Amino acid sequence: MSKSSVYITNIASFLPNAPVDNDNMERILGQVGPRPSRARRMILRSNGIQQRHYAIDPETLQLNYTNAQLAAEAVRRLECDDFQLADIDCLSCGTSIADQLMPNHAVMVQGELALPSCEVTATSGVCLAGMTAMKYAYMAVLSGEHRRAVSTGSELSSAMMRADNFTPETEAQLEKLGSEPEIAFEKDFLRWMLSDGAGAVLLESQAASGRLSLRIDWLHVYSYAGEMETCMYAGAVKNADGSTRGWQTFSARERNELSVMAVKQDVKLLNENVLHYTVERPLIDLIERYQLTAEQFDYFIPHYSSNFFAQGVSDSLKRVGLDIPRERWFTNLSQKGNTGSASIYIMLDELYHSGRLKSGESLLCYIPESGRFSSAMMKLTVV
Repeated sequence: MSKSSVYITNIASFLPNAPVDNDNMERILGQVGPRPSRARRMILRSNGIQQRHYAIDPETLQLNYTNAQLAAEAVRRLECDDFQLADIDCLSCGTSIADQLMPNHAVMVQGELALPSCEVTATSGVCLAGMTAMKYAYMAVLSGEHRRAVSTGSELSSAMMRADNFTPETEAQLEKLGSEPEIAFEKDFLRWMLSDGAGAVLLESQAASGRLSLRIDWLHVYSYAGEMETCMYAGAVKNADGSTRGWQTFSARERNELSVMAVKQDVKLLNENVLHYTVERPLIDLIERYQLTAEQFDYFIPHYSSNFFAQGVSDSLKRVGLDIPRERWFTNLSQKGNTGSASIYIMLDELYHSGRLKSGESLLCYIPESGRFSSAMMKLTVV
């Protein structure tokens, strides 16, 4: 290959504490209001998640990791015979919600690792934050600026999902659950969907010796915010005209009463647009650019928040002429949960270390984000 190739030469992930099954979620996160959630079982039936991890001590019910600590634990697990933490030239870290507004998430990860001086950058967003971090690290190596770069995706969703961050849902909203299941995609949906975890990849200008590497053939990020209004958000309230009002304009009392800091979604906007903007529009461009066919890919690695969306993704692939059969899909959503920006790292980590990959195989990774409709697509080749 040319000298400008970039390789993923190791992958690691970290999931805090013991897995939490569906029956214990509400005990760990806390109950909102006087009664257990009536939406929880309905949501869990459709999302297909059987267990997930929370950075919450199951005995004390207190957080026992920060977001930066989760990411640092994943980075530590990259160490091997030919790579030590001090070898990092560039550290790029993505997350949806950092532990603090300032300083940035990546320098906090660097501090946890006690890394010597290196280039450090942080990316924000929602599920795409881990991929924009990887894109920065990829370009840092591709440009020749750095020989070794590490990128991470990490989420501490449980900090926002705990009961004290929510106001009880009204009886009127709850009564709609039977006739209008879309209401389950509001705040309560996200409570039973999101979980904690972190992943990290090591990117180098040369393939690893003695173990598999994944060559990044291309990595493209698409944003459609110029066409679409906000869909998934936190620290804001969405106005009737589609604009948002940020948390700083509310009083402390208003922030509490309106659950301003909670993660929310515009369900109608999501259902009408997510597949078109995150699957079809990007793939139409990529199919034309690279003459892609379904036969070229041995694995399709999709990130989706719920099994509810799997059939829709499959239908969209068919519509654009890239009908990758479901037997070639790889996901660990049911066992690892939806960890947002960390999900693609955690999936790649499991597949990379599974022993299933063979030299020459091709992987297509798909990572959507409903924040204001963005998507990332990445093609990898096993070498």
